[in-house]
Amino acid sequence: MKQAYQYEVYLPPKLEAGRTYPTLFTLHGKGSDPSDMHGLTEPLSSDFILIHIRGNFQMGAGFQFYELKSLGNPIREQFDEAMEGLERFVEYATEVYPVDSGRRYFLGFSQGAILSMSLALRMGSQLKGIVALNGYVPDFVKSEYTLQSVRETSFFISHGEFDSIFPPSIGHATAAYFKELTSKLTFRLYPSGHGVIPQNRQDVLKWLRQDANGGLAVEAADEAGAVKSATLKESENQ
Repeated sequence: MKQAYQYEVYLPPKLEAGRTYPTLFTLHGKGSDPSDMHGLTEPLSSDFILIHIRGNFQMGAGFQFYELKSLGNPIREQFDEAMEGLERFVEYATEVYPVDSGRRYFLGFSQGAILSMSLALRMGSQLKGIVALNGYVPDFVKSEYTLQSVRETSFFISHGEFDSIFPPSIGHATAAYFKELTSKLTFRLYPSGHGVIPQNRQDVLKWLRQDANGGLAVEAADEAGAVKSATLKESENQ
C-alpha cells in the first residue's frame, strides 16, 4: 500500500518476533517537523512504536499539513485530503510494522492536535487514544463530517493558560465537547503559552503508558527533563 506521507519510525530496541506493540503516531505543529515530536516522546521508545509523520506542505524551514485561508479556516480541500491520507497511513503502518491495532494512539500539537481530534471523530474505536496539546475541533468537522462514536476512545487534552494563539477558553470548550462523547477524558490546564512545559510532558508520558497498560500504573524513570523553548512552538496562527 502506497503511503501519502514521509515519516520517521522508531521501533523498540528489544523487538520480539510475533509480538505487537502499542503505537504512537505523532503530528507536529505548523512550521515544525518530526524532530520536535521525537524530542517530546522519546522516553516511550522502549515500549512503543513511535511514528512521526511529516506534513506535506513546506513552511519556511518546517512543514504543515494544510494551509489556511484565515485563522481557524483551513483550505478545506487540503484538510479533507489530510484526513483521508492519515487514515490510509494508519492502515499502511499497521500492515508494515508490528502495530497492536487495539492500541493505536495519536499525539498532536496545535495543528497536529486539530488533526488528531478530528481523526478520532472520523475513525472512532479504531484508535485507542488521543493526546491533543493546544488544539480544537473545527466547526465543519462537527457539523459536516460523518462522526464515529468515541465512547471507548481515551483523550488527554491539555491547554496553556496563557496561550495567545488559542485562548484557554478554546481548551475548555474542546474538553466540554468531548465530555459529552466519552467518559474517558482527562483535561488539564498548564501555566504556559502556546507550548509544552516539562510537567505537561511528564503527565502525557505517564498517561500514555497507563492507558496502553489498561489503566495500571507503570514504573518509569524521571521524564521531567526540560523541553527546549523552541520546541512545539509556532510562528503563525492555525
